[in-house]
Amino acid sequence: MDDQQGKLELIACKTFKADPELVYIIDFLNKSLKDKHIMFGLTKERDKEEMTINIYEF
Repeated sequence: MDDQQGKLELIACKTFKADPELVYIIDFLNKSLKDKHIMFGLTKERDKEEMTINIYEF
């Protein structure tokens, strides 16, 4: 089994003003680009009104 299999490599990240609609965008991107071995993550800062999108390759 390849050591790289199952590992996520962070490609890019960007922080935006918090918007609940970003959840739907990330879901759409993950479903659309799964076969391209790209995955998107979304985190929200509790103390700030910011969300960060992370892009991974797997």
